[in-house]
Amino acid sequence: MMKLNRRGRDDLRRVRLLASRPARASSDTCVVQTGRGENEMANQTAVTEYILLGLCEYHHLETVLFVLCLGIYSMNVLGNSLLIGLSMLDPRLHSPMYFFLSNLALMDICGTSSFVPLMLVNFLEAQRTISFPGCALQMYLTLALGSTECLLLAVMAYDRYVAICQPLRYPEIMNRQMCVRMTVLSWGAGFANSLLHSLLTWSLPFCGHKIINHFFCEILAVLKLACGDISLNALLLMVATVVLTLAPLLLICLSYIFILATILRVPSAAGRRKAFSTCSAHITVVVVFYGTISFMYFKPKAKDPALDKIIALFYGVVTPSLNPIIYSLRNAEVRAAAIALLWGDLLSRKMSHTPCCSSTLPCMAG
Repeated sequence: MMKLNRRGRDDLRRVRLLASRPARASSDTCVVQTGRGENEMANQTAVTEYILLGLCEYHHLETVLFVLCLGIYSMNVLGNSLLIGLSMLDPRLHSPMYFFLSNLALMDICGTSSFVPLMLVNFLEAQRTISFPGCALQMYLTLALGSTECLLLAVMAYDRYVAICQPLRYPEIMNRQMCVRMTVLSWGAGFANSLLHSLLTWSLPFCGHKIINHFFCEILAVLKLACGDISLNALLLMVATVVLTLAPLLLICLSYIFILATILRVPSAAGRRKAFSTCSAHITVVVVFYGTISFMYFKPKAKDPALDKIIALFYGVVTPSLNPIIYSLRNAEVRAAAIALLWGDLLSRKMSHTPCCSSTLPCMAG
C-alpha cells in the first residue's frame, strides 16, 4: 500500500505541456492546457490547481469508461437511494440491521459522488484540472468514507452476532441509543482519521508539482508529489490501516466464528438456513469489499500503470453499486419491500401504520 517511491517529476516528464495544441488529445498523446513550462512549475511553490491525468493517453478507452462509469454510478445512486427509502417506508425494516444498512447506502452514495462526477467530465476532456480546495476536499472525503465503511461493516457484524448468538437479549443490547452511538462512533472515527492525514499531507512541501497520475485526488497519488520527507505520513497511514481496516476485519471474522458455531448447534436444517440467511448478504458485502482491497494493494505491481488505475477505479465505482444488488438478491425482506413499493402497497401501508413504531428499534428509521 505504501508505494510512495515515485516522484511528481516522473509524471512531468511523461506529459507535454503544450499551450498551442487544441484541447482534445489524440489517442496516444496526453495534452494538458497550460502555459507554464516544467522549469517554471518546479520553481512555483503555491499551487492553486492540480492536473488529473487519468488515462489521457488512452482516449478511446476513456470514452468506453465514461459510458460504463456513468451507467454504474447511476445504478449506484438509484439502488442505494432505494435501500434508504425502503428502510424508511417499510415498518418491517425498522430494525438495527436496516438502520446500519441505510448508513452504508448513504456512505456509498457520498463516497462515489465525491469524485465520479468530475472524473466523468475529465473522461470527455472538457477539463483536466481540479482546484486546490476541491482536491483537498476530494481526498478528505474519499479517505474518510473508506475508513468509516470498514468500521460500519464491523458494527453490522456485531449486530448479526447479537441477533443470532444472544437473541433473547437482542432488543436490550441493540436498542436505539446503542445503535446511534455505534454509528456516530464509526462516522466520527473515520472523519477524524481523514482530518489528521489531510492536515499532515497538505503541510508537506510540493515544490510546485501539480500533476496527479490518477483519476482523482487519492492520498497516495498526492503524496507522490511531495518533495519533502513523507516517512511520518507513511507510518501513520500504516497505523491507520491496521487500526481502521485490519482490526475491523478481525472483529468481523471473530463474530462469524461465533455465529457459525451457534448455527451448527441448531437442531433443524430449516432453522440453520433461516439463521444463516439473515447474515449471508453481509458476508457477501464483506468479501467483495475486503477482497477488492486485498487484490488492489497486495497484487504484484503492473508493468502498465494504467492497469493499476483501472483496478482502483473498479474499487471506487463498481464495489459500492453491488451492495443494493446483493441485499436485494440475498434478503427476502428487502425483496418483499421492493415488490410492495412496485405495486403501490408500501406507501399505503406506511400511511396506515402507526408512525415510527417498532418493538425492536422504535423511531430508528425516522
